[in-house]
Amino acid sequence: MKPATLNAWALAALLAASSVNHLRSPEFYYPVVPPSLCSDKAGKLGLMTRHQWVIVSSAPEALAAIGLLIPATRKFAATTTAIMFMGFTAGHVSALRRAYGPGGTASAKRVHSVRLPLQVPLVAWAWSARRS
Repeated sequence: MKPATLNAWALAALLAASSVNHLRSPEFYYPVVPPSLCSDKAGKLGLMTRHQWVIVSSAPEALAAIGLLIPATRKFAATTTAIMFMGFTAGHVSALRRAYGPGGTASAKRVHSVRLPLQVPLVAWAWSARRS
């Protein structure tokens, strides 16, 4: 298998695992959903609950994983995956701000201080998969 294909398959495996994890452990992803999107927060005009956002967000990751495995759709899937990771950055910024806010904990500070910067290599990885 060519290294470029292996790169795309590895990213697909990560996305598939993340998609499954959204369904198995949705609470892990709750902090990344900005409160302004959630209907389960008082005074907010969100469309769905935090739990629903997490469950629904597993679908684009699963579709991206499948798209990366198919050579004819790989470039499109890799491009949209990079865009998806860039979009997720807003949620990670929101989570980090709340972690360092009045209700934040030391654990939340550690977790979100690591999760936000991880978006940069994820975007780069997705973008590099366009070449396979």
